[in-house]
Amino acid sequence: MLTIGIDSSTQGTKAVVYDVDAAKVVASAAVNYGRDLPEFGSPDGFLPNADTRVRRANPEMWVRGLELVLSRLRDSGAPMGEIAAIGGDAQQHATVCLDADGNFSRRESPIWMDSSTTAEVAVLDARFGKSLASRTGSPAIERFVAAQMMKFAREEPEAYARTARVHLLSSFLTSVLAGEDAPVDIGDGAGMNLLNLQTLEWDEEICAFVANGLIGKLPRVHLPGVTPLRLAERFAEYGLRPGIPVAPFTGDNPASLVGCGAEKPGTAVVSLGTSDTFFAAMNEFRTDPDGYGHVFGNPVGGFMSLACFKNGSLARDCVRRECGVDWKFFDETAFSLTEAGNGGRRAFPYFETEITPKHEATGIEANFDWASAPAETKIRAIVEGQMSNIRERTRWIGDFDTICVTGGASRSKGILSVIADVFGAKVKTLDATDSAAIGGARLAALQIA
Repeated sequence: MLTIGIDSSTQGTKAVVYDVDAAKVVASAAVNYGRDLPEFGSPDGFLPNADTRVRRANPEMWVRGLELVLSRLRDSGAPMGEIAAIGGDAQQHATVCLDADGNFSRRESPIWMDSSTTAEVAVLDARFGKSLASRTGSPAIERFVAAQMMKFAREEPEAYARTARVHLLSSFLTSVLAGEDAPVDIGDGAGMNLLNLQTLEWDEEICAFVANGLIGKLPRVHLPGVTPLRLAERFAEYGLRPGIPVAPFTGDNPASLVGCGAEKPGTAVVSLGTSDTFFAAMNEFRTDPDGYGHVFGNPVGGFMSLACFKNGSLARDCVRRECGVDWKFFDETAFSLTEAGNGGRRAFPYFETEITPKHEATGIEANFDWASAPAETKIRAIVEGQMSNIRERTRWIGDFDTICVTGGASRSKGILSVIADVFGAKVKTLDATDSAAIGGARLAALQIA
């Protein structure tokens, strides 16, 4: 059985044709917004703005990206007529506002990188405090829809009044494919500060506080197992069969959870990228008692946790350069010259203001004489410090049999050994290049009776 998974990310759109029975990608295509859609003036996936806190995009670019990637998939010779279902994901938190006729009531859509709503976050914190996280799975966050809609309604009241539907990018793209108003998947809907994860319904009190009439502008909530939508007639031009199931798109992180095969409790994913990210499935809704981790819905049922650690690979590279060594020394040699535990020597890199836990950018903080220590001691100290921090900040979720490690740093034998020691779990590596798109394709397969 063949399905398509579509990943609408910050800088482009990717699509894979996935053989469900063989568990492999058989065809793929990609669109880069800056290179392939230069008319939108968004070389990095968003419109330039003098205020670096403002990160928005023209939502029409996302529609064009979807159409172009399907065209490229068709033109590559992919067996479009054999596709049994379509699923996908989108960058989390991006919003698309439509009027009653389905036109964009807001020409620029805020994306996940937007941090221009600090004032609105303070208002939400003052009103709801910790109860916001206990109800929605996350504290008030700048990029989440609650803060974004509060600002939109205050600064552009006429445009907000014209808005009939506030979609996430994921539910908007599903609507485009189905040719009808699509629901919000709980995996992505949880990243809004509006969905009550205890009831799996929009929280009336929070919605009313954010903006007048907001709850009536939100789509319905999609729960796993509900009848899927069907592909609209107009997509026959791409060689697809109209009427095949369309699984409601979810967020990129929930899709990656499924794409990595970690949708059931017991397996966690550690993504070692610019930032380090941890996510894992949970059967029951509960929140981080320290207030750092986010909780989203799991698109196959249940919930998932996610925690982001800003000082990731970039911080490791800063230490490598300070030590004057190459990556082979950092990834392997340093760990062969030292022992697990490093004699109690531990260090933490704070080159960027950290989110988990909150910490100012103060550079290296170590419990030993950093300046005089040999390179191998510094390297193990940093890596053990980072991975121990990840473990401590996610201990509330439970223990794990397996840790799936993805991202560029997953090639490091030394880092993998530290993760295995710190978590006391089996470690396996994954190629996460297509994990979100594969997750969408796997979710599509679940829609076929």
